[in-house]
Amino acid sequence: MPEEEQSKEAEPRIIVDDDWKVQAQAEKEKLAAEIEETSQGPSEPEQQGPRELPPADFTTLVGALVTQVLMALRGGEDPKTKKRYVDLGLAKHHIDMLVLIEEKTKGNLSDQEKKLLDGALYEVRMQYVAVAQAATGAG
Repeated sequence: MPEEEQSKEAEPRIIVDDDWKVQAQAEKEKLAAEIEETSQGPSEPEQQGPRELPPADFTTLVGALVTQVLMALRGGEDPKTKKRYVDLGLAKHHIDMLVLIEEKTKGNLSDQEKKLLDGALYEVRMQYVAVAQAATGAG
């Protein structure tokens, strides 16, 4: 074989598939339309209607505190440094709030509410211990 033919065979062949370009462009346009729609704010009928808020009940209260604990344990981003930090003190504060609710409602909860609170406390305590151990290098 001549050298020219051998070098052509040795070079990788690039196959251009234009379908992905069309699909990517369609997705880009769809995303741009969604962003524009959300940046315009809610439409007129949505502004007049009431917001849907979760019910003000025991489950929502416990869920809100659990969410706060998990947010503190997963770390927030410092807007100045752009570094993430874990706030063990804040997490412990919210766990203590759940303990306070447990103490103050003792004997006044339904079985379902007691199970919810016990389970929530167990989970956030375990998460706290795991994150605290990882942060201190122990474990």
